[in-house]
Amino acid sequence: MASLHDALTTRRGSTRRSALGLIVAAPFVAACSGIQQSLTSLTPNGPTEAPAGPPQQPTAVGTGGVKVGLILPLSGQGNATVVAQAMKNAAEMALAEFQNPNIQLLIKDDAGTAAGAQQGAQQALDEGAEIVLGPLFGLSVPAAAQLTRARNVPMIAFSTDSSVAGRGVYLLSFLPESQVNRIVGYIAGTGKQAFAGLLPDSAYGNVVEAAFKQEVARRGGRVVAFEKYSADRSVAVRNVAQSLGNVDTLLLADDDGGAMVAVADALNSSGGNLKRVQLIGTGVWDNPRVTASATMQGGLYAAPDPAGFRAFSGRYRTKFGQEPVRPAALSYDAVALVAALARTQGPQRFSSDVLTNPSGFAGIDGLFRFRADGTNERGLAVMRVANGGAQTVAASPKSFGT
Repeated sequence: MASLHDALTTRRGSTRRSALGLIVAAPFVAACSGIQQSLTSLTPNGPTEAPAGPPQQPTAVGTGGVKVGLILPLSGQGNATVVAQAMKNAAEMALAEFQNPNIQLLIKDDAGTAAGAQQGAQQALDEGAEIVLGPLFGLSVPAAAQLTRARNVPMIAFSTDSSVAGRGVYLLSFLPESQVNRIVGYIAGTGKQAFAGLLPDSAYGNVVEAAFKQEVARRGGRVVAFEKYSADRSVAVRNVAQSLGNVDTLLLADDDGGAMVAVADALNSSGGNLKRVQLIGTGVWDNPRVTASATMQGGLYAAPDPAGFRAFSGRYRTKFGQEPVRPAALSYDAVALVAALARTQGPQRFSSDVLTNPSGFAGIDGLFRFRADGTNERGLAVMRVANGGAQTVAASPKSFGT
């Protein structure tokens, strides 16, 4: 395959470079919590109960010959409309910055429902979409995917529920598995081998647990103590607190930042000496409540390098007069990706071989690549909790390992 990176970065310093650098040469080839904060009234599968906005009419943006469906909950419930509008803005911004892309965005409102997503996918496919971006919610992805798979049209969805990924359905979101792998791999590389974990008994906790135990074993470590908690966390906290003398690393991760800090404080109150262990976590630690917690100071977690999103936010703010919510970067990257592939890859532009290129792609939040099973891997930084904000301990990688 010809080098996509060269094709997209010939004008160094131009907005084309900021749109997306696709990487194929080996020498230069993860609900993070910034997204969790943006979706405070959303669940992994959909919005919480709140009035829905008025339905939005389908619109088309751009005049290119390659048609791309974009399905968003523009009239969804709760915070969904705010997130969806920001993602729509970012998609249009990617088109503008890419300079004469040969694509046309077919924007559909799914109202945050599975039926709406299926209807939006049907409309986009009938209008000639060669690839579909979205939906946002896990409950909507399978409904839309039934139609895209039947037409052999790939989908790049934004859900954080890895169970909805699969043949022809790729997730661009920040998945907990990638964050766990990064932080466990990093801390194991410093010589830590004895791990404990304390997680919520929830869908999020289940995903983190599976990734944690697998990665610890892969790195030659052992899980000495592990507990999950529900509403009454006293027993789980006490059991882990009593085991801390036998471990050097403790994983804490909860999709509610406030609850996670409360768990850490409860460990201290139960006699657990957290100063003796290294606290580690996932991208949900990127939360003001964590940063402000005295108990969490010095803890390490995996998240995207913040520099990319800061630069994106500045351009977004200039264009739209407001700050973007965190998920806006996902739709920007998705549109920039398909524009780049449309420009460089010919008739096979959206084939599985192209989309799952092991060298991956470089987006707003760093490197990412799609796996054959539809999940993704991201090149993440390791951050330290500190007063005044997180500090970078280990930069995001410049290439994916073999």
